[in-house]
Amino acid sequence: MANKRKFRFGVMAPAASSAAEYRETARRAEALGYSTLYVPDHFVDHPFGPFPAMAMAAEATSTLRVGSLVLGNDYRHPVVLARDAATLDLLSDGRLELGLGAGWMTADYEKAGIPLDPAGVRVARLAEAITIVKGLTGDGPFSFSGEHYTITELDGMPKPVQQPLPLVIGGGGKKVLTLAGREADIIGINGNLKSGKAGDPDQAPNMNPTSTDEKLVWVRDAAGERYDDVEIQAFAGFVHFTDDPLGMATAMAPAFDTTPDDVLDSPVGLVGTVDSMVETLERRRERWDMTYHVVGAEHLDQFEPVVARLAGT
Repeated sequence: MANKRKFRFGVMAPAASSAAEYRETARRAEALGYSTLYVPDHFVDHPFGPFPAMAMAAEATSTLRVGSLVLGNDYRHPVVLARDAATLDLLSDGRLELGLGAGWMTADYEKAGIPLDPAGVRVARLAEAITIVKGLTGDGPFSFSGEHYTITELDGMPKPVQQPLPLVIGGGGKKVLTLAGREADIIGINGNLKSGKAGDPDQAPNMNPTSTDEKLVWVRDAAGERYDDVEIQAFAGFVHFTDDPLGMATAMAPAFDTTPDDVLDSPVGLVGTVDSMVETLERRRERWDMTYHVVGAEHLDQFEPVVARLAGT
């Protein structure tokens, strides 16, 4: 039986040198068939504020969706977040995908002077924030009393066009992926970033196919009957076009603690020709139901033939 899940693609666009360049990136993504322009949320190496950038991309286009991948929950109170998200969804005519995470990059916290609580505390706080955002963007006044937040008879305004507002949660650990399975509409499968540092060599084995199998079990178990309505997403942080993908994978295999063939199936990368990438993404759909793939804006044009072959199929 064919997998009913359809492919779509996003582009990560963290910055530009001018307003004109950013508008052109958004328009180009829309013209090439990408579904969504995403903006990350870090204080280090990602200069743009997500909400102004998403608003500009939405204003420059007519069908392109915009999203955060993902907002650090500890950087915004959920009442403020709910209002900003609902406003953007309303003014974009219902094109927002709200990505929200527990926060993980140690440098963000250290440089901004924000206390970095243990992962379990951050995930628990994220769970409360999700409840609040959903409550404030829904109908009527909302109240909540938790360990981290208290909301009293607040009727969130404005209300978003999309009801409910699509929620993106990504992660690599069991706690956050279990939360994602319960609450998210789009679930990003990432490496486990418990070290707090991007590119830590210890992360690679956690991104191989065997580890990904385990993460999908967590998601399915938590999602239960709603699993069929969830999109599984991956950000391919490493994209490389080559006629010798196996040669590159052989060199990378020791770091991933797996075989070269399995390196090519790691959801955090895409290596090969257009034809082989198409085959790889089709395998990932069959194995993990993974159909929503995001690449960096630097690959916008080169990756377009893959988008043309797969989007909507």
